[in-house]
Amino acid sequence: MTSASGTGGSASAPAPAAPATGRIRLLAAAAAVVTVGSGLGLRAVAAGSVAKYGGDALYTVLLVALVVLVAPRWTPLRAAGTALAASWAVELLQLSSLPAELSRHSVAARLVLGSTFNAPDLFWYVVGAAGGWLLHTAMVAERRPAAPAGR
Repeated sequence: MTSASGTGGSASAPAPAAPATGRIRLLAAAAAVVTVGSGLGLRAVAAGSVAKYGGDALYTVLLVALVVLVAPRWTPLRAAGTALAASWAVELLQLSSLPAELSRHSVAARLVLGSTFNAPDLFWYVVGAAGGWLLHTAMVAERRPAAPAGR
């Protein structure tokens, strides 16, 4: 039964998780937009290895943000691990001729799949996954309520 104040009979009913999930999704969407902007900005101001490997790391950061957007309740480690696995899978797919062939016909395919395998990219995907993990961990820690004093 609900009392006049609008609370139920229990002393401390758990709050619904929807606002926290919505907030995480909003932050993940914002992180994805910022990551794409960062990648475009990096390409505009840098060249060579900095642009290439920075872009590789940002690619995986973007994947972490997209994983969190789709699965906001996943742990930071699971989200970063999934993004890293996807990055590696795309890179290893480049050992075949499929991405190169698709890239010849589509700018979107070139941006998402790349065209040629480059072993150092695998390391930079780890860097991006670690950065995404750190950001997601900070985001999750920020939303946790502080423990009551004296407990």
